[in-house]
Amino acid sequence: MAGTRTGFAGQLKQWRLRGRVSQLDLAIRAGTTQRHLSFLEQGRSRPGPAMVVRLAESLGLSLRDRNGLLLAAGYAPAFPESALDTAELAPARGALRSILDGHMPYPAVVVRPHGILVAANAAFGLLTEGATPSLLRPPLNVMRLALHPEGLAPRVVNLAEWGRHITEGLRGRAARSPDPGVDELVAELESYLPPTELGPDHLGFAVPLRLRSAAGELRLITMISSFTTAVDVTLAELQLETFLPADEATAQILRDRADK
Repeated sequence: MAGTRTGFAGQLKQWRLRGRVSQLDLAIRAGTTQRHLSFLEQGRSRPGPAMVVRLAESLGLSLRDRNGLLLAAGYAPAFPESALDTAELAPARGALRSILDGHMPYPAVVVRPHGILVAANAAFGLLTEGATPSLLRPPLNVMRLALHPEGLAPRVVNLAEWGRHITEGLRGRAARSPDPGVDELVAELESYLPPTELGPDHLGFAVPLRLRSAAGELRLITMISSFTTAVDVTLAELQLETFLPADEATAQILRDRADK
């Protein structure tokens, strides 16, 4: 959470500056005046809980960080954080299970923050083949599994580019919501990656995963989904990552694999 050692005024300003939002723009988004927002950032005015939530939502903060801003302003958190196995989240768990199973024969996983595996479909075995058992013990970190030299990495043809795709995504997340745990994970993952030469034709790190397999090279693209309208912190922080074939040869290999 940004500015955990500061009060509401300091945290609000830090979030606004981090998001590169002017006082005027934030005031318009939140339905208040620039003068009032200035007073809030100076600690000269105290907001009501509804204003805190409007400001946090206008800044695009996660539910966890919205709760943090409410606490800094002296209010109770507004968004619950349920255990994933509670009855309240059973419908969401069931829906995710249906999506995972319906995505077969292609791999799909559900992860918590920092890449901790929550659930996967049977095709996830494609990504665990040959990995050392210590990487597969709970809590299994799919990002560590992907880049560790005793995990998936030896089978990744384009490890430097694919690895930077993962670490740059984590960096972007940390920029939006600072977390020392994410910073530590990025440092660890980058230590596994070979140097990357960025030539004049470099188009970024959003590249297909090129994966060696006994049946031939697989080319996979990924799609990440989340519960954008969730009001529970746990549910809002889950991400569904699905792997899709980038060519027909890959699709056929995965279909054949599932039929065995």
